[in-house]
Amino acid sequence: MVVGKNKKLGKKGKGKKTFDPFLHKEWYNIRAPTLFSNRFVGKTLVTKSQGKRIASDDLKGRVYEVCLADLQNNEDLSYRKIKLICEEVQGSTCLLNYHGMNLTTDKLRSLVKKWQTLIEAHVDVKTTDNYYLRMFCIGFTKKAKDQQKKTSYAQTSQVRAIRKIMMEQMAKEATITDFKELWNKLITGDICGDITKLAQGIYPLKDVYIRKVKVLKKPKYDAGRFFDLHGETTSSIFKGKKVSRPGKFVEPVPSDSI
Repeated sequence: MVVGKNKKLGKKGKGKKTFDPFLHKEWYNIRAPTLFSNRFVGKTLVTKSQGKRIASDDLKGRVYEVCLADLQNNEDLSYRKIKLICEEVQGSTCLLNYHGMNLTTDKLRSLVKKWQTLIEAHVDVKTTDNYYLRMFCIGFTKKAKDQQKKTSYAQTSQVRAIRKIMMEQMAKEATITDFKELWNKLITGDICGDITKLAQGIYPLKDVYIRKVKVLKKPKYDAGRFFDLHGETTSSIFKGKKVSRPGKFVEPVPSDSI
């Protein structure tokens, strides 16, 4: 049977056309807030605008996970991952906002060891600018000074007391600051240092970290507050450039009329 004669077999020589999918794509730069020393995160790909479909709408809401070592140019911070979400598109640049934080899996596994007690706590907090967050803290007991005993296990009452300190300290730092200031404290590790000092009288701790931060609820989008994260104002973003205009043209007076 000839292939071209049978309709069920299809026509000979016809096949799916191959084309480069990247011809319908365009690249956008990704920029982080001013808190980080290296604001250029990378590039992202999106389908070009066509008809009622706009490329900027597809970009808004994308979440990017970036290593803190790349943002701060410090390899010692490679154990922490930062989540950033795209909330605004300006030209060919995506402007990001804070969305979450986490520790890497290898860092967490390296902290868990024998002969010590693991203490975890989490609390739901609300910042002054109406961001609802869930913060997780982790810490480990350590040997006291001049201790000869091999193990450093904390009693159940001590674990409860330290967990209460963790929750109170996280809630205290979050409720008195706004979202931007809280992120600065989380990256510098000020909250973990305070927890270690307060728990010293109950049981000495080591390797205290804010393990995870989740954004549960955000306030209504405020353009002025958002562009302030990027060191810009709404007037400088949406204001057009000045156009240099020539001087006013004055029609010359004919000599006959003088």
